[in-house]
Amino acid sequence: MGLSGISPVAQFLMAQKNEVKAAADSVKGDNTAKRMVADFQDKAPSITTADQLMRNYSANQVVLKAYNLSSLGSQQAIEKALLTQDPTSSSSLARTSQNASWLAFADAFSSMGAGHGTASATPFTSDMIATTVSSYEQRQYETSDAQQKDGVGDALYFTRKMQSGTVKTVNDLMADPTLLRVAEVVSGYDPDQFGALDFDQQKRIISNKVDMNSFSKPDAVQRYAERYLTQIQMHPSYNSDDKPASMIDLFGGDDGGDGILALFGGSGDGTSSSGLF
Repeated sequence: MGLSGISPVAQFLMAQKNEVKAAADSVKGDNTAKRMVADFQDKAPSITTADQLMRNYSANQVVLKAYNLSSLGSQQAIEKALLTQDPTSSSSLARTSQNASWLAFADAFSSMGAGHGTASATPFTSDMIATTVSSYEQRQYETSDAQQKDGVGDALYFTRKMQSGTVKTVNDLMADPTLLRVAEVVSGYDPDQFGALDFDQQKRIISNKVDMNSFSKPDAVQRYAERYLTQIQMHPSYNSDDKPASMIDLFGGDDGGDGILALFGGSGDGTSSSGLF
C-alpha cells in the first residue's frame, strides 16, 4: 500500500495531473538540484563543444538526466562518441548501436557531431534550455525516493515516454532501462533475474510478451503503467534498489576506457564501422 494508505495506482493518477509543476516545485526544494539547474542555465548558452559540456559537471548531469542517460556519466567514451560523431553517418555509434536513446541524444547535439565535437553556434537555444530543464526536473522528480518507493516514478516516466510516440520498436524499448524494467514486471518477471539473461534472450522474451502496436493508443499505455504498479504492489521485491541491467551492461560495458565501443569497432575519438545486430 502506498503513502498514507493510498494505493500506488491512486498515487500515480494524482501525480499525473500536474507532473510538470510538481517536478519543478520538487527541484526548488532540493538545493543541490536547484544549484545544478541554475549552473546549467548560466553556462549552456556559451557551450559550443563536446569538451565544454562534458567538463562542466552540473551542465552535463542536467543534460544526461534529461535524456535518461545518467549512466553515461561513468561511460565518458560513449558520451564523447555520441557528441563527436555525425549521427546521420551510417558508421556512427548512434546509428550502428540501434539504441534509440543514444540516437535521440546524438540527434539533439548533431551540430556538434557534424563538426567532430565543435558546433559553429551553441545548440542550447532558449527553447532547448527550457525543454532540457523541464525534462531534467521531471526525471529528478520521478527518480526521487518518494516516487520510487512504490514504482510510481517509473510508471510516470513510462507513460509520458510511450505516449510521446518516439518508442516504436522492441529495440527502442530495450534501449531505455526504465521502459524495459516496466515491461519486465508487467510480463511477470523479476527484474533482477531477467537482467541476468543475455541480450538475445531478453529480446526474444520481450518480443513475444509485448505488443508494441498497442502503445499507439494512449489509453493502452495508461493501463499498462497501472498494471506495472499492481504487479509491484503484489511483488514488492521487484522494486528493489538493484535496477535491471542497462543496454551498456548487457553489451558488456565497464566504467573506464572505451569499453562497449570495442563491440562496434570504434572508439570515442573515431567512428564505428559495423553494427551489433
